[in-house]
Amino acid sequence: MHHDQRHDDLDDPAVTLDPVWWEERYRTRGTLWSGRVNASLAQVACDLPPGTALDAGAGEGGDALWLAARGWRVTAVDASRTALDRGATEAARRGLDVTWVEADLRTWVPPARYDLVTSHYLHAEGGRGWGWLADAVAPRGTLLVVGHDLSDVDGPVPRPHLARLGHTAEQVAADLDPAQWDAIEPQVLERTIEHDGVEVAVRDAVLVARRR
Repeated sequence: MHHDQRHDDLDDPAVTLDPVWWEERYRTRGTLWSGRVNASLAQVACDLPPGTALDAGAGEGGDALWLAARGWRVTAVDASRTALDRGATEAARRGLDVTWVEADLRTWVPPARYDLVTSHYLHAEGGRGWGWLADAVAPRGTLLVVGHDLSDVDGPVPRPHLARLGHTAEQVAADLDPAQWDAIEPQVLERTIEHDGVEVAVRDAVLVARRR
Protein backbone atom coordinates (compact mmCIF):
# COMPACT_ATOMS: atom_id res chain seq x y z
CA MET A 1 0.00 0.00 0.00
CA HIS A 2 1.28 3.46 -0.90
CA HIS A 3 0.38 6.44 1.24
CA ASP A 4 -1.50 9.10 -0.66
CA GLN A 5 0.48 12.31 -1.22
CA ARG A 6 -1.63 15.45 -1.55
CA HIS A 7 -1.10 17.57 -4.63
CA ASP A 8 -3.52 20.39 -3.87
CA ASP A 9 -1.45 22.92 -5.80
CA LEU A 10 -1.86 20.88 -8.97
CA ASP A 11 -5.48 21.97 -9.17
CA ASP A 12 -4.16 25.40 -10.18
CA PRO A 13 -3.87 25.31 -14.00
CA ALA A 14 -1.03 27.84 -13.79
CA VAL A 15 1.24 25.29 -12.07
CA THR A 16 3.86 23.95 -14.46
CA LEU A 17 5.68 20.76 -13.53
CA ASP A 18 9.14 22.02 -14.40
CA PRO A 19 12.39 21.00 -12.66
CA VAL A 20 12.14 23.96 -10.27
CA TRP A 21 8.69 22.77 -9.10
CA TRP A 22 9.87 19.20 -8.57
CA GLU A 23 13.04 20.20 -6.76
CA GLU A 24 11.10 22.50 -4.44
CA ARG A 25 8.60 19.74 -3.73
CA TYR A 26 11.31 17.29 -2.64
CA ARG A 27 13.60 19.83 -0.97
CA THR A 28 10.91 21.25 1.32
CA ARG A 29 9.61 17.87 2.48
CA GLY A 30 10.99 14.74 4.06
CA THR A 31 10.90 11.45 2.20
CA LEU A 32 7.82 11.52 -0.03
CA TRP A 33 7.42 7.90 -1.03
CA SER A 34 7.45 4.49 0.64
CA GLY A 35 10.70 3.29 -0.97
CA ARG A 36 8.95 0.08 -2.04
CA VAL A 37 8.75 -1.06 -5.63
CA ASN A 38 5.58 -0.25 -7.53
CA ALA A 39 3.45 -3.37 -7.83
CA SER A 40 3.09 -3.11 -11.61
CA LEU A 41 6.86 -3.11 -12.09
CA ALA A 42 7.35 -6.07 -9.77
CA GLN A 43 4.74 -8.02 -11.68
CA VAL A 44 6.11 -7.21 -15.14
CA ALA A 45 9.83 -7.51 -14.37
CA CYS A 46 9.88 -10.50 -12.02
CA ASP A 47 10.24 -13.00 -14.88
CA LEU A 48 12.43 -10.89 -17.17
CA PRO A 49 16.14 -11.71 -17.45
CA PRO A 50 18.17 -8.80 -16.00
CA GLY A 51 19.62 -6.41 -18.54
CA THR A 52 19.69 -2.66 -18.95
CA ALA A 53 16.84 -0.57 -17.57
CA LEU A 54 15.72 3.04 -17.77
CA ASP A 55 13.56 4.40 -14.94
CA ALA A 56 12.11 7.69 -16.22
CA GLY A 57 10.83 9.91 -13.42
CA ALA A 58 12.62 7.82 -10.82
CA GLY A 59 11.93 10.07 -7.84
CA GLU A 60 13.68 8.76 -4.74
CA GLY A 61 14.59 5.55 -6.52
CA GLY A 62 12.36 2.83 -5.07
CA ASP A 63 11.90 1.11 -8.43
CA ALA A 64 15.50 1.65 -9.54
CA LEU A 65 16.83 0.12 -6.34
CA TRP A 66 14.52 -2.88 -6.64
CA LEU A 67 15.75 -3.51 -10.18
CA ALA A 68 19.41 -3.04 -9.25
CA ALA A 69 19.07 -5.52 -6.39
CA ARG A 70 17.94 -8.08 -8.99
CA GLY A 71 20.90 -7.59 -11.27
CA TRP A 72 19.63 -4.91 -13.63
CA ARG A 73 21.99 -2.16 -14.81
CA VAL A 74 19.76 0.81 -14.11
CA THR A 75 19.77 4.41 -15.28
CA ALA A 76 17.44 6.45 -13.04
CA VAL A 77 16.42 9.88 -14.37
CA ASP A 78 14.56 12.62 -12.53
CA ALA A 79 14.27 16.41 -12.52
CA SER A 80 14.98 16.73 -8.79
CA ARG A 81 18.54 16.61 -7.48
CA THR A 82 17.25 16.13 -3.94
CA ALA A 83 15.22 13.07 -4.94
CA LEU A 84 18.17 11.55 -6.77
CA ASP A 85 20.51 12.20 -3.86
CA ARG A 86 18.13 10.33 -1.57
CA GLY A 87 18.14 7.41 -3.95
CA ALA A 88 21.92 7.48 -4.26
CA THR A 89 22.32 7.50 -0.48
CA GLU A 90 20.13 4.43 -0.15
CA ALA A 91 21.94 2.71 -3.02
CA ALA A 92 25.28 3.28 -1.30
CA ARG A 93 23.88 1.97 1.99
CA ARG A 94 22.73 -1.21 0.26
CA GLY A 95 25.81 -1.60 -1.95
CA LEU A 96 23.84 -1.18 -5.18
CA ASP A 97 25.11 0.38 -8.40
CA VAL A 98 22.68 2.78 -10.12
CA THR A 99 23.43 5.57 -12.60
CA TRP A 100 21.59 8.71 -11.40
CA VAL A 101 20.83 11.39 -14.02
CA GLU A 102 19.32 14.81 -13.31
CA ALA A 103 17.36 15.96 -16.35
CA ASP A 104 14.19 17.70 -17.51
CA LEU A 105 12.07 14.81 -18.77
CA ARG A 106 10.02 17.16 -20.93
CA THR A 107 13.00 17.44 -23.29
CA TRP A 108 15.63 14.83 -22.28
CA VAL A 109 16.66 12.33 -24.96
CA PRO A 110 17.84 8.88 -23.78
CA PRO A 111 21.42 8.27 -24.95
CA ALA A 112 20.89 4.54 -25.51
CA ARG A 113 18.23 1.84 -25.85
CA TYR A 114 17.32 -0.36 -22.92
CA ASP A 115 15.95 -3.85 -22.34
CA LEU A 116 13.35 -2.36 -19.98
CA VAL A 117 11.95 1.16 -20.00
CA THR A 118 9.69 1.93 -17.07
CA SER A 119 7.87 5.06 -15.98
CA HIS A 120 5.44 5.46 -13.08
CA TYR A 121 3.25 8.53 -12.65
CA LEU A 122 5.27 10.69 -15.01
CA HIS A 123 2.65 13.36 -15.60
CA ALA A 124 1.89 14.10 -19.23
CA GLU A 125 2.91 17.74 -18.84
CA GLY A 126 4.16 19.67 -21.83
CA GLY A 127 2.42 17.58 -24.49
CA ARG A 128 5.47 15.47 -25.26
CA GLY A 129 3.57 12.20 -25.45
CA TRP A 130 5.05 8.76 -24.94
CA GLY A 131 6.76 7.95 -28.22
CA TRP A 132 10.16 8.99 -26.83
CA LEU A 133 9.91 6.31 -24.15
CA ALA A 134 8.97 3.72 -26.75
CA ASP A 135 11.93 4.75 -28.91
CA ALA A 136 14.27 3.97 -25.99
CA VAL A 137 13.25 0.29 -25.86
CA ALA A 138 15.77 -2.10 -27.39
CA PRO A 139 14.72 -4.93 -29.73
CA ARG A 140 12.84 -7.62 -27.74
CA GLY A 141 12.70 -5.20 -24.83
CA THR A 142 9.75 -4.23 -22.64
CA LEU A 143 7.98 -0.92 -22.09
CA LEU A 144 5.95 -0.26 -18.93
CA VAL A 145 4.10 3.05 -18.51
CA VAL A 146 1.88 3.53 -15.47
CA GLY A 147 -0.11 6.67 -14.74
CA HIS A 148 -3.19 7.97 -12.99
CA ASP A 149 -6.21 6.88 -15.01
CA LEU A 150 -8.54 9.64 -16.13
CA SER A 151 -11.49 7.82 -14.60
CA ASP A 152 -10.19 8.90 -11.19
CA VAL A 153 -10.82 12.60 -11.80
CA ASP A 154 -14.07 12.22 -9.83
CA GLY A 155 -13.03 9.09 -7.92
CA PRO A 156 -13.11 8.38 -4.17
CA VAL A 157 -10.16 10.76 -3.75
CA PRO A 158 -11.15 13.77 -5.89
CA ARG A 159 -8.24 14.78 -8.12
CA PRO A 160 -9.45 17.37 -10.62
CA HIS A 161 -5.86 18.00 -11.79
CA LEU A 162 -5.91 14.61 -13.50
CA ALA A 163 -8.07 16.12 -16.22
CA ARG A 164 -4.88 17.75 -17.55
CA LEU A 165 -2.15 15.53 -16.05
CA GLY A 166 -3.64 12.05 -16.13
CA HIS A 167 -4.02 9.78 -19.14
CA THR A 168 -5.44 6.47 -20.29
CA ALA A 169 -3.41 3.44 -21.29
CA GLU A 170 -4.99 3.71 -24.74
CA GLN A 171 -3.49 7.19 -25.13
CA VAL A 172 -0.05 5.75 -24.45
CA ALA A 173 -0.68 2.88 -26.86
CA ALA A 174 -1.64 5.38 -29.59
CA ASP A 175 1.96 6.68 -29.58
CA LEU A 176 3.33 3.21 -30.45
CA ASP A 177 3.66 1.84 -33.99
CA PRO A 178 1.96 -1.59 -33.87
CA ALA A 179 4.32 -2.88 -36.57
CA GLN A 180 7.25 -2.54 -34.14
CA TRP A 181 5.70 -4.45 -31.23
CA ASP A 182 4.76 -8.07 -30.62
CA ALA A 183 2.26 -7.10 -27.95
CA ILE A 184 0.64 -3.88 -26.76
CA GLU A 185 -1.47 -4.39 -23.65
CA PRO A 186 -3.41 -1.38 -22.26
CA GLN A 187 -5.35 -2.00 -19.05
CA VAL A 188 -6.75 -0.36 -15.93
CA LEU A 189 -5.66 -1.76 -12.56
CA GLU A 190 -6.76 -0.84 -9.07
CA ARG A 191 -4.51 -0.29 -6.07
CA THR A 192 -5.19 0.76 -2.49
CA ILE A 193 -4.01 3.98 -0.90
CA GLU A 194 -4.58 5.57 2.47
CA HIS A 195 -6.48 8.86 2.37
CA ASP A 196 -7.40 10.69 5.57
CA GLY A 197 -6.92 7.47 7.52
CA VAL A 198 -9.18 5.42 5.25
CA GLU A 199 -8.13 2.86 2.63
CA VAL A 200 -9.58 3.65 -0.79
CA ALA A 201 -9.15 2.12 -4.23
CA VAL A 202 -7.71 4.22 -7.05
CA ARG A 203 -7.19 3.28 -10.68
CA ASP A 204 -3.97 3.20 -12.69
CA ALA A 205 -3.62 3.29 -16.46
CA VAL A 206 -1.10 0.55 -17.25
CA LEU A 207 0.51 -0.04 -20.64
CA VAL A 208 2.83 -3.02 -21.18
CA ALA A 209 4.38 -3.48 -24.59
CA ARG A 210 7.05 -5.84 -25.94
CA ARG A 211 9.14 -4.78 -28.91
CA ARG A 212 9.85 -7.12 -31.84
